[in-house]
Amino acid sequence: MQALIEISDKQFLVQEGDKIFVPKQKAVAGDVIEVKSLMKVGQADSALSEGTAKVKVLDHVRDETIIVFRKKRRKRFQRRNGHRQHMTQVEVMSI
Repeated sequence: MQALIEISDKQFLVQEGDKIFVPKQKAVAGDVIEVKSLMKVGQADSALSEGTAKVKVLDHVRDETIIVFRKKRRKRFQRRNGHRQHMTQVEVMSI
């Protein structure tokens, strides 16, 4: 059984036991939080039922570096900047 859950205005298709990275949450490692479940997807049928899913916060990490490069041609202007987004790793406990 899979479910479509929504965390911080982003949607993820998960099943029990999955570990995913989501935008940073205001919870400490080890907390169990409830998130909105939009849809349950099964083998034979799918149901648009609103419910909740429980996820456990594992760790707060930073994502890969994204390089931001700006250039204006013929003007000798270049800027190179890096950015790392804060993420939270969670594990889906129940759907």
